[in-house]
Amino acid sequence: MGRVGKKIKKAIQVTDDFKNEEKIILRDHLAMERTKLANERTLLSYLRSALYLFLGGGALIGIEHPEFGNLKPIGYISLVVSLLFIFIGIFRFLQLKKHLKEFKANPMDRP
Repeated sequence: MGRVGKKIKKAIQVTDDFKNEEKIILRDHLAMERTKLANERTLLSYLRSALYLFLGGGALIGIEHPEFGNLKPIGYISLVVSLLFIFIGIFRFLQLKKHLKEFKANPMDRP
């Protein structure tokens, strides 16, 4: 992986690895549930933003009026950015979901 790939991975990384060495108490369990809900809410925000960019890009591609000039390149850029939003949102969602599962499944947590 090149320097650019490492920078991109670091930019979208959710969190670093953390090992749970103590038993999870109710407060920690509730905090993880809040984190799961926040993670889902963040994914929906990414998808909503991607949808708006997609619709806006489609509208810009469809505009053919001499006063506005050629807006198709901006529309295509918007479509590409909307796809990036979808991929980054899903990647971050799955990464944090996996991280929370690993945290909760730690053998130190079992009685």
